[in-house]
Amino acid sequence: MSTPTGPPRLTPRERVEARLLSRAARLSPTTRRRLGERPIVVEGQTLDPATQTMLQIQRLAREPLIETLDLAGGRASLRRGSLLTAGRPTPVGAVRDLRIDGATGPLPARHYRPPGDADGRPLLVFFHGGGYATGDLDTHDAPCRVLCAHAGVHVLAVDYRLAPEHPFPAGHEDTLAAWRWAVAHAGELGADPKRLAVGGDSAGGNFSATLALATARNGERAPDVQLLLYPGIDFVEERPSRQTFGKEFFLTAPLIEWFLGHYLDGVEHDPRDPRLSPIHAEDLSGLAPAIVVTAGFDPLRDEGEAYAAALAAAGVPVIQRRHASLIHGFINLLGVGTASREALVETAGTLRGLLEAPPRRGRRRAPRKAAVGA
Repeated sequence: MSTPTGPPRLTPRERVEARLLSRAARLSPTTRRRLGERPIVVEGQTLDPATQTMLQIQRLAREPLIETLDLAGGRASLRRGSLLTAGRPTPVGAVRDLRIDGATGPLPARHYRPPGDADGRPLLVFFHGGGYATGDLDTHDAPCRVLCAHAGVHVLAVDYRLAPEHPFPAGHEDTLAAWRWAVAHAGELGADPKRLAVGGDSAGGNFSATLALATARNGERAPDVQLLLYPGIDFVEERPSRQTFGKEFFLTAPLIEWFLGHYLDGVEHDPRDPRLSPIHAEDLSGLAPAIVVTAGFDPLRDEGEAYAAALAAAGVPVIQRRHASLIHGFINLLGVGTASREALVETAGTLRGLLEAPPRRGRRRAPRKAAVGA
């Protein structure tokens, strides 16, 4: 059973707020200086001015921090923020809601069909971010549309079960079940079963990495490409970027603790478990070629780049790209200036290239140095 669907709708008040935010993000450098806004430079990186304006507006508006809210309030806050900053929806061929198999029952999913002659195009199975406890199909509708249109791929976005109602490892198990469903039904979606990718942002990047690892080790049909957007990859070690960028760039240290407190609520776990921390897996060789995208002003930056290096050292082909001016969550800021959208469009082009001609998987390769830019 499937249902055609359009982009998420804003209330009239939210539409006004979104327009005002978009206009504020487009202020000229001269106007910004007159308003007392000065560039923020850390480690030689300059924060994207539009993103800086958005963060400043949120502070002036005294928006409550997610980590100060209860679970329902946090989910509503993140959803509202995502819709306000999503920008105009990117046209795609068609969008429909459906239900697919999860680990313990049906899961909501959304299929995006690329424009033009879409039959036989590759399929990207996408898992949204949100700290394992927030996020849904609507919060990530905008980036899924961009990936669909600019990578020329079918996108199957999956709404896995959230914590704390369903703590670790429920989300991981759902993503594996969803992947198996996609493998079995790719042809029915109009996609090419021989060209399948997995991807996601933040928590969804963690799920994508753990899925790529699990399927390879289980001898299952594994992804041809893994797309990891500023992934959370290590529950053990806190690298320097956690301290440097953990205070004022959206994903704060308290917010990370809020998310993880829900995900691991009452659950006995080993932080080195590869289902939590794939970077600590004993063997990373033979995994799907990886696109690892990080943001310069992100507390999770260093662990994402460390994982890219670890994959490359194990012989996995890796394309690693740091967008130095952006923050964690930038794929949800497509209506804020131009830098976030340009970064996601670039990522979509990279994904398109790998799915057209996936590189061979090898045993050993020297780590590829991270590219820094944007």
